[in-house]
Amino acid sequence: MDGLTLFGLFAVTAMLVTYALERRSRWYVLGFAGACSLGSVYGFLQGAWPFGLVEAIWSLVALRRFMMSPGTAIG
Repeated sequence: MDGLTLFGLFAVTAMLVTYALERRSRWYVLGFAGACSLGSVYGFLQGAWPFGLVEAIWSLVALRRFMMSPGTAIG
């Protein structure tokens, strides 16, 4: 496995774990947003720009969910 593949594996594993734990704490929602950002970077680096674009959008959606969740000054 090369470095890019390991990075992608880390990104999607982090997405899976943080998504599964989102109900435990709103901080996992923020973690999911960060993991989606990593997934987006991976998609663009490997040349799969549709994947990178969709993951970037998911990152923004999750970040908005975090900002609107109870306990946030903005939300």
